[in-house]
Formats: sequence, C-alpha cells, structure tokens
Amino acid sequence: MWCNAAMSELTLRDLPDVVLSALRRRAARRGRSLEDEACAIVEAAVRVEESPALGSLLIDVGRDLRLTDEEVALLHQRDRSLPREVAFE
Repeated sequence: MWCNAAMSELTLRDLPDVVLSALRRRAARRGRSLEDEACAIVEAAVRVEESPALGSLLIDVGRDLRLTDEEVALLHQRDRSLPREVAFE
C-alpha cells in the first residue's frame, strides 16, 4: 500500500454529506481511519488505470508468438458449436 510511503496531502472540498457519511461507514467496516480509507480508494483507482488493457496484453502475446495473419484471423472466428457437458471426476 502506497498511502503510508509519503507525506503528501490532498484536500477535498464541497464533498456531499451523503458521500462523506458513506465513506465513514466504509472505513469503519474495514477498521480504517477515514483518511486511510480515502487513500486506499484513490490508490485502487490509480492502479486500475495503470494496469495494461487485456487487449494490449493479447496483442503482445501474439507478437511474441509471431502469429501469422491467418492465425490471428482464426482467433477472431467465433466458435458456433453447442456447449458440451463437463464431467468433474
């Protein structure tokens, strides 16, 4: 968790009372202070944005495998066969 790594400060103004109340309840459920909960929410939002998109990762895998155009086209074809039953034994 990055929140305790630095001493930066962020001030939120004009936060609706209902949002602040919900944040307080959420922090209490998680056993955190209001500030720690807000920091965790901001941290999670930043991590999501920094994560590469699945499509980008798949393109990179395709490049690494050196797929031909025909092989890529096969990946884009939809399998129209009926699903089959799976047995777990």
